[in-house]
Amino acid sequence: MEFLRQYIPEVFLIKPRVFGDDRGYFLETFRQDEFEEAIGYKVDFCQDNESKSSKGVVRGLHFQLPPYAQSKLVRVIDGRVMDVAVDIRQGSPTFGQYVAYELSAENKHQLFVPRGFAHGFVVLSDTAIFAYKVDNYYSPDHDRGLAFDDPSLNIDWKLPVEYLKLSDKDKKQPVLEMLDSGFKYGVNYYA
Repeated sequence: MEFLRQYIPEVFLIKPRVFGDDRGYFLETFRQDEFEEAIGYKVDFCQDNESKSSKGVVRGLHFQLPPYAQSKLVRVIDGRVMDVAVDIRQGSPTFGQYVAYELSAENKHQLFVPRGFAHGFVVLSDTAIFAYKVDNYYSPDHDRGLAFDDPSLNIDWKLPVEYLKLSDKDKKQPVLEMLDSGFKYGVNYYA
């Protein structure tokens, strides 16, 4: 696998090696040893999740407060999405900035979203199956979000805003200026 550190250095784009022939293809989607060597610390994934969504569905921007913060390793099994990770760590030199990539069944790329980042995606294809690993269990009491359309973020969701479909929860999330994420830059949330 190729691990590409992004503009926000804690976020990685991961390009797996795909071996294909006339029978189909094979790839490793995760190897603990290579993953930890590339990112530089231990992450213990404990749960795999999958969702299916139609074109225009936005899921996010989501995160969990410490001590139930989650890292995510995300990929697309079918279709394509634009995936976004926003730095919400107070005091970070990249606070309020984001990394965005198109992930698809075709390119098979993955994005590692560490703790201290809000995460979301929009479906660009007719449907998409989205899969991700997390390193902490879901905690409804610690579940939070950030407004997908916060003007200070200026995220290009690649589709007209009137075409986007959100849950009631995601329509009511606060803007970054009003957000208390609970994350501070320089704190080790993996200890």
